Amino acid sequence: MDLLTPGFGLILWTLLAFLIVFFILKKFAWKPILNSLKEREDGIAASISSADKIKAEMAQLKSENEMLLAKAREERAAMIKDAKESSDKMIADAKQKAKAEYDRIVSDAQQAITQQKNAALTDVKNQVGNLVIEVAEKVLRRELSAKAEQEKYIKELTDVVKLN
Repeated sequence: MDLLTPGFGLILWTLLAFLIVFFILKKFAWKPILNSLKEREDGIAASISSADKIKAEMAQLKSENEMLLAKAREERAAMIKDAKESSDKMIADAKQKAKAEYDRIVSDAQQAITQQKNAALTDVKNQVGNLVIEVAEKVLRRELSAKAEQEKYIKELTDVVKLN
């Protein structure tokens, strides 16, 4: 049992060595160790605080990005709507211009037809008038003694001149 129970001297010297080492450590090592632990604790707390701030900033940036995306989608939809309205307006304007041009061309053609018709009628009237004058001139130049001869001559001239 001597092996398990140490002697009084051993306990005393061990206690004395422990106290000397304890006071030396307390005087020279304890404060730096505590200071480094405090600094480490402060660094960890600052890192956690910084991480929380960054997390909050990331959440804020995410919400801002979502808002910007929603705004961009709205702007895109508005731009598409404006483009569609512009194209519809351009198509309607082009149709209206084409209709106006069509109406103008038809009106010009009708006027040209009317003018040509009037010119043709005038030409026919002039030709008929000239024929009547020629016939009258020929009848007057010829001296006919009898009325029967005059009628016969007029009939011959009308047979020669046929109008369509």
